[in-house]
Amino acid sequence: MNDMTLPEQNVDSQDIKIEACNVQVHYGDTHAVKDVSVRITDKTVTAFIGPSGCGKSTFLRCLNRMNDTIQTCRVKGEILLDGEDIYDKRVDPVQLRAKVGMVFQKPNPFPKSIYDNVAYGPRIHGMFNSKSELDDIVEKALRRAAIWAEVKDRLAAPGTSLSGGQQQRLCIARAVATEPEVLLMDEPCSALDPIATAQVEELIDELRQRFSVVIVTHSMQQAARVSQKTAFFHLGQLVEFGETGQIFTNPEDPRTESYITGRIG
Repeated sequence: MNDMTLPEQNVDSQDIKIEACNVQVHYGDTHAVKDVSVRITDKTVTAFIGPSGCGKSTFLRCLNRMNDTIQTCRVKGEILLDGEDIYDKRVDPVQLRAKVGMVFQKPNPFPKSIYDNVAYGPRIHGMFNSKSELDDIVEKALRRAAIWAEVKDRLAAPGTSLSGGQQQRLCIARAVATEPEVLLMDEPCSALDPIATAQVEELIDELRQRFSVVIVTHSMQQAARVSQKTAFFHLGQLVEFGETGQIFTNPEDPRTESYITGRIG
């Protein structure tokens, strides 16, 4: 889709955190993402919705260059973070991923203690000068992920010993420990029960006070609950993007309406 489809052209440029322009993604001969342009604003939850295999997770992984790890994947177009091209050869993907954190579909704590899971990123990036500074970083991240009260007395226990919902909040703590500016979440609740899902959704709402959050979700109800902006993907294209309320109650494109009403998907 070209820029004409984007209702976001009047956004104050200071509020734009990520700007993607004409992004194409190929896996070998498969054209997975076709000509996507979108502006993602700061301190906002943006939801990517659409049927399975429509390109939403592939596009999400472009935003922190996770697709670099797939040999057959080619990304074209431009993605700017604060006006800087993240695919510039001078950009270190490791440093980029400290700025653009990611939480995956299934909780994936490292086979380490709860403390060491959260301390992992700050150690790699040399973010502290003393053990007490690292302790503070770990505590702050666990508090932000709303799990400190549950784990503060067992920080030496393995991260894998936690329940599924706790593991996902631990992974969120791990992602925010490096003080990222953007948090990407790829279906973060799909492996969780309803109570854990509600806890993570509440947490997402709190995190947007500090970060730009982009969430891929298969649940339209979840997108409606947690996001302020919604992008609808279909067959590798960005069909429509706008205020969440407008997308769900008064979509402009008939394909969006068909998806929301259950006729496609």
